Amino acid sequence: MLIILLLVPVLGALAMYPLRHNTPVAKAVAMATALLEFVLVVVAWSLYSIPSAQAGTRFQFEFSMSWIPAFGTHIAFGVDGIALAMIALTAFLVPGLMLFAWAEKLPEGRTAAGYFALLLATEATLVGVFAATDVFLFYVFFEAMLVPMYFLIGRFGGPRRQYAAVKFFLYSLLGGLIMLASLIGLFVTSAEQLGQGTFTWAELQAIAADTPTTTQIWLFLGFFIAFAIKAPLVPFHTWLPDAGAEAPIVGAVLLVGVLDKVGTYGFLRYLLPLFPQASQVLAPLVLVLAVAGIIYAALLAVGQTDMGRFVAYTSVAHFGFIALGIFAFSSQAFAGASLYMVNHGLSTGMLFVMVGVLISRGGSRLISDYGGVAKIAPVMAGCLLVAGMSSLALPGTNSFVSEFLVLLGAFPNRPVFTIIGTIGIIVAALYVLWFYQRTMQGPVRGSAVIAALERGGAGGPGSMIDPAVAAQRKGSGFPDLTGREIGVLAPLIVVIVVLGFYPAPVLDLINPSVTATMAELGLPDPVPAGGIVR
Repeated sequence: MLIILLLVPVLGALAMYPLRHNTPVAKAVAMATALLEFVLVVVAWSLYSIPSAQAGTRFQFEFSMSWIPAFGTHIAFGVDGIALAMIALTAFLVPGLMLFAWAEKLPEGRTAAGYFALLLATEATLVGVFAATDVFLFYVFFEAMLVPMYFLIGRFGGPRRQYAAVKFFLYSLLGGLIMLASLIGLFVTSAEQLGQGTFTWAELQAIAADTPTTTQIWLFLGFFIAFAIKAPLVPFHTWLPDAGAEAPIVGAVLLVGVLDKVGTYGFLRYLLPLFPQASQVLAPLVLVLAVAGIIYAALLAVGQTDMGRFVAYTSVAHFGFIALGIFAFSSQAFAGASLYMVNHGLSTGMLFVMVGVLISRGGSRLISDYGGVAKIAPVMAGCLLVAGMSSLALPGTNSFVSEFLVLLGAFPNRPVFTIIGTIGIIVAALYVLWFYQRTMQGPVRGSAVIAALERGGAGGPGSMIDPAVAAQRKGSGFPDLTGREIGVLAPLIVVIVVLGFYPAPVLDLINPSVTATMAELGLPDPVPAGGIVR
């Protein structure tokens, strides 16, 4: 199953090359590939046995074959509930992103076939990185996923795309090289204990408790820096605002919504189980970075003028909550952090799509160039409100459940960090409502909106039609959402609302993996007798 999930987007990406001069067929094949991948993931979800996971089966759909015997590496795949949830998030987002980019105007000399091929290649590497159960294979996919994202940003992004792409690549590559040093150290350590080096996750986890704490700390730091850059945590975050702002919208959604989760996924899958003592020793340091990121990034989000950078900084703050949940060392906090990774991908993905819709109408990324859009595009304003409320974790939306679980689970073990982090919730309400008020509310204003109305003959400065009258015409030059755009946003809204009221399907999937991670960490669980909240 996992080999098929990996090969489908790879074959779809390769199929784009002979179709590079036939745009309609290339788009159709890419969409068919993405939909097939989604259907296969749904099948995998239905076949995943939660009772088996609860009984102690760590990974399902396992596949393994020898790769480089001299180095003890295997092409090995398997998923637990957390990995399957992240793969499902990826497969859910990609078809919608393709539909959103269906009529997108690409930079000169770029083809839709190349664009969609890079999307499918990114999807394939994400499947690989979440499904790998050989640590060296994970590293290969960890580095490989940089390549399609680099080209998505560098070839299809905004005016400063080359700078943003190089900065993204260099930061991530540096983190990967540091992780490689720890990976080699892990191999040597396993050879000392087992008599033969291995990169198999299960074998490395079995010897983790016997590895000296000092050795664990050094190995932990190498992995942690790579994951902290990817997540990103403050102060390793500076590449994200540039990349998020300059990437094309579909690339930004995958980058911030899924690819960055590889860092927090790495915390759960590799840092805690493979270096349990080091995780406990260094947890206060990580928590300081987490809560600092929550407050710092939230305050910076308030002052942003670029919409892409605004969404990127809100994401840095959210990643702080995920890290807080992971290093609080409780099942409820783990469950909240894992669920947060899924929910953040949905809410931030919708925010970025709404930013893309605004830019497509007004041609500007500046917040100050928009205002009063609700008067001429009420459906658009309503969708942005849903995305914003999900981002600030309003009760009834998906993010509230995950944020509540993180805070509830973190407080018994880390009360001070939890209280400080809670301040970020207040600032989140401030920056989301500020952004919505500036762009959607009040009189019709802003150079991008007025210029669009003028182009459509609907009024504005220099015309005979007053902006208030233009608002009544629903803005022929600044149209409301099209049917295609509604088709992209409607599934996101449905999932955001459903998970806000009934998160049990995802929690049931991830809870056995959460319990297993707590057992691998070897710490008592402060969860009440009732167990993990569903």
